[in-house]
Amino acid sequence: MNRNELERFLEDSLESAKFEDYSPNGLQVEGRQEISRIITGVTASQALLDAAILRGADTLIVHHGYFWKGESPRIVGYRRQRLATLLRHDLNLFAYHLPLDAHPTLGNNARWAAALGWQTQGHFGAQDIGCWGELPGEGCTLAELAAQLRETLGRPPLVIGEATRPLKRIAWCSGGAQNYIEAARALGVDAYLSGEISEQTPHVARETGLAYLACGHHATERFGPQALAEAVQATFAAAGVTCEFVEVENPA
Repeated sequence: MNRNELERFLEDSLESAKFEDYSPNGLQVEGRQEISRIITGVTASQALLDAAILRGADTLIVHHGYFWKGESPRIVGYRRQRLATLLRHDLNLFAYHLPLDAHPTLGNNARWAAALGWQTQGHFGAQDIGCWGELPGEGCTLAELAAQLRETLGRPPLVIGEATRPLKRIAWCSGGAQNYIEAARALGVDAYLSGEISEQTPHVARETGLAYLACGHHATERFGPQALAEAVQATFAAAGVTCEFVEVENPA
């Protein structure tokens, strides 16, 4: 398959032009024109690049790519090593940040909700990437929700709040969106869930009466790359293209 065909599919599906982002979305590093073996992952780390090479891949699609606003533009150290690997092996690197958080069916937040059975009722936060909605049935306690998250994400969340607290209405936003906690509180939810936690987050949660769960940046952002791998595979399998998600363990 021609790389341009994949690029058109990704751009049309994720609508990246709609977003103001912290890094460029789309093709970040150009590799070979004809592609047949695609890998998706959370972050374009050296470990993911090495895994792609071992699998004979020619293209990577990730959530966290390169060239972030505010970082040093110098290509030294590990940045040089990563780019050298891509160029030496003629690998394409596509990256989609906010578009892969916000997508209504393939996005991290949509797939996180689907995995837990949450009913999305609306959106909030910058560019509407956060979600709010209701837990299934009569809801559950904070301890019960934490147990469900541990089973689904493969790691225990860090929980701020009383274990026996009943929950019904929640808000969530994957990754490093802990600063949306006050916006979530304004929605009148019982709990807010994100990937990370900052020093001030527990104080805000306790003083506003909001339960907070930090579920892991990496853990909450596997969903989008996994869904995208399934979509690419289903769309281009007839052309002989394969696509799979590759997990690189990350405790963060």
